Amino acid sequence: MGLTAEQINAGLDVIAAREPAIARALSLAGYPPPRVRARGYITLLRTIVGQQVSVAAANSVWNKLEATLGEITPETLLAADFDTLRACGLSRQKQGYARSLSELVASGELVLEHLPEDDEEAIAQLTRIKGIGRWSAEIYLLFAEGRPDIFPAGDLAVQAGMGRILGLEERPSEKHIREASETWRPHRGAVTLLTWHCYNNAAL
Repeated sequence: MGLTAEQINAGLDVIAAREPAIARALSLAGYPPPRVRARGYITLLRTIVGQQVSVAAANSVWNKLEATLGEITPETLLAADFDTLRACGLSRQKQGYARSLSELVASGELVLEHLPEDDEEAIAQLTRIKGIGRWSAEIYLLFAEGRPDIFPAGDLAVQAGMGRILGLEERPSEKHIREASETWRPHRGAVTLLTWHCYNNAAL
């Protein structure tokens, strides 16, 4: 349920009308494609499973979890013991993260279908999960909820992509781009997608 192509394009058009660097990037690289994930428990659990491992390794762990647990729910994960989850490829640390997520959801303390409308409050809710930091929370809100003003300024690729868009010789700091982004509200999510799109684009 991420931002649609129409939302992305419309948001970038608004900013490009007053930001020549954004307009130039769009003319050279084109509009970025949508990035969409499903809302809810499974997406966050997959985020935990995929931390610091390759996509192939994460998929292997996930396939083993599905084969072992059947339907993956907070309840089925919490019912599995340490050795069972270890055999699926989950380290002690990741089991701790997965159980933190599962316990919060199963108890009703975290209701992913009804996160606060305020972005900072929603980030605060998500970062209660062990292993989910600000960046992971921001990516979830952008990809799974399609929140239009999410801007993960701490992301190195966002910084590097913004450097290319702005024609800078060095990667700008988080502080630099966060300050610059204030004038792009409430369309910073579209700009985030553009920075990734431009990160390795030979046209720029």
